[in-house]
Amino acid sequence: MGGTTEFFEIETTASQESFDISDRVKDVVARSGIARGLCQVIVLHSTCAIVLNETADPNIGKDVLRALGEVFPERDDWLHNLKDDNAASHLRASVLGPSEVIPIVDGELLLGKWQEVWLFEFDGPRARRVAVHLVEG
Repeated sequence: MGGTTEFFEIETTASQESFDISDRVKDVVARSGIARGLCQVIVLHSTCAIVLNETADPNIGKDVLRALGEVFPERDDWLHNLKDDNAASHLRASVLGPSEVIPIVDGELLLGKWQEVWLFEFDGPRARRVAVHLVEG
């Protein structure tokens, strides 16, 4: 089984925001020439997440950020805040997770009608690195 990995960066501009990165991931798959296999998208930071969801309505991203803010509010008593004042960001990212694995079928990502690839930022603004790892097979 052969594989390849490409990287790209996203400059975030706010403390929390969401991005549709589907086109960038799809471009990597298209350039690879892989007809069948797996695509893993992983953000290489512990206060970001990768999620599959609808991107046609950007309010989904805003709703996710709002809901996670209610579940994991900014508080002074998170233990990690004693070291680095971003515990809520780590908790939010941990719940969603850093990566998704998507099948490649006939040279394209196998996604549902409304599914696309989101990157969620919880501790910006920062430069964020994303890896797209492809495995043929």
